[in-house]
Amino acid sequence: MSEHSKEPSRVAAGLKAAIHNPNVSEEAKERAMEKLKDMGQDVESAEEPEPAQPEESTRVLAGYKATLTNPYTSAEAKAHAEEVLQAAGILERHPDHSDEEHQTRVLGGYKAALHNPRVSEEAKKHAREYLKEYGIQG
Repeated sequence: MSEHSKEPSRVAAGLKAAIHNPNVSEEAKERAMEKLKDMGQDVESAEEPEPAQPEESTRVLAGYKATLTNPYTSAEAKAHAEEVLQAAGILERHPDHSDEEHQTRVLGGYKAALHNPRVSEEAKKHAREYLKEYGIQG
């Protein structure tokens, strides 16, 4: 295939991608739609599709998931990441763990945070407040 002859299906795919790319200007999207019409292709609307997870992007949720296994992350951060992932329906609690056992582990994590030199003073303050709510002195 010479450099001047292009596969029409690939050209159409590129034009359709441009139409849906948020980084492409409206003017360029309109030109892409015109070229697709000239090629006899169906022209899809240039409107952005509704994101699958409007509140949390996939990358943000992946970051929270990575937090759970990062050895340098505080217990408080891990507990927060677990809460966010559970709220998003990404992470389910282990079926063998009861709510009581889960709460015991969360409280243990906050206690550990108080003694961890890598935990910031702000995080330790939050841990003390959380433990105080449950009647535990930190």
